[in-house]
Amino acid sequence: MVTPPAHDSAPFCPLTSPPEVVRALPPVTSRGATARSRPRPAPLRDPGQEPPWILVPGNAAVPASYRGHPYVYPGGVGPEGEPCRQLLSLFVITNLGALALYLLFGTLSYYFIFDHELKKHPQFLENQVSREISYAVRSLPWISVPTVALFFAEVRGYSKLYDNIEDSPYGWSGVFLSMLSFLFFTDMGIYWIHRGLHHRLFYKRFHKPHHVWKIATPFASHAFHPVDGFMQSLPYHVYPFLFPLHKVTYLGLYIFVNVWTISIHDGDYRVPRLLRHVINGSAHHTDHHLYFDYNYGQYFTLWDKIGGSYKSPTSFEGKGPHDYLRKLREKDPGASNGIGASKKDPGASNGTVASKTEQRAPVPDDVTSVG
Repeated sequence: MVTPPAHDSAPFCPLTSPPEVVRALPPVTSRGATARSRPRPAPLRDPGQEPPWILVPGNAAVPASYRGHPYVYPGGVGPEGEPCRQLLSLFVITNLGALALYLLFGTLSYYFIFDHELKKHPQFLENQVSREISYAVRSLPWISVPTVALFFAEVRGYSKLYDNIEDSPYGWSGVFLSMLSFLFFTDMGIYWIHRGLHHRLFYKRFHKPHHVWKIATPFASHAFHPVDGFMQSLPYHVYPFLFPLHKVTYLGLYIFVNVWTISIHDGDYRVPRLLRHVINGSAHHTDHHLYFDYNYGQYFTLWDKIGGSYKSPTSFEGKGPHDYLRKLREKDPGASNGIGASKKDPGASNGTVASKTEQRAPVPDDVTSVG
């Protein structure tokens, strides 16, 4: 093994650097000077036998094969490798990214997809949209704290994320298979986590704030308690630690799941007839908000059917919120809209009665604190 060139500025970090780099470097004293003489190494006779060495910020020598590798970058080498700097960068990027996704797609969905007639429903709360946004914006930074810890582990090389298609076990077909397996894996995980959050030990403390919004808008998608939000996102982050996943695919799926979460709160119940009982869309999730203990799934209805919690959406049977509004207008054409439901009982009956559990524990109208 040829000794890499040594320099007398900042010592190399043996705790976070690749093992072959640490072994190749001479021992360092407390003052940063080497314990033995440092002659310049002779040129390699056969460059193919040893990795070429390069200098990176911090005057440390590392194999050139590590240059530009985002997931196997020698920690402690230069500013990019400092854990604190990485954590801070990830925190800023995660918060700005989540906020941008939420506000951008939530706004587009609210103005171009959401049926504003639903705001006339008796269970649509006073100032609901602004309250949904306020609660989400205050929750997202807290959700990002444990999320950033998982992202940090990923960028430090502890996950199975990879950069190039050539690194996929099955090439392009492996990339597409990983997308499908990601959807089914996360759908299963979210189902059981979501259902667990409805247990009496956790519901009132963590999940109840999200059920304030009986007639939800796209902005209700991220308006939940930080623990609730992180727990339901956990399967997304666990997947790349268990299965190989292309890093760009991971980013694309992360965006997709956020957009999907917004879409199932948009009140647009249109689904191809053949897929109505397969895809867990907005109609299914609307009934979850109204009836409390049905349709816990995220993308599909598979686990609801396995777990006995599937309910055919009332909107497909002519008994949904839109149908109630239509009957209300037919009964009393001059009736005013229902905005401003009673603060004491925001869950007042709208013709679709909530579960007994919800009736025993009415949801508070206002949520003023996170946590």
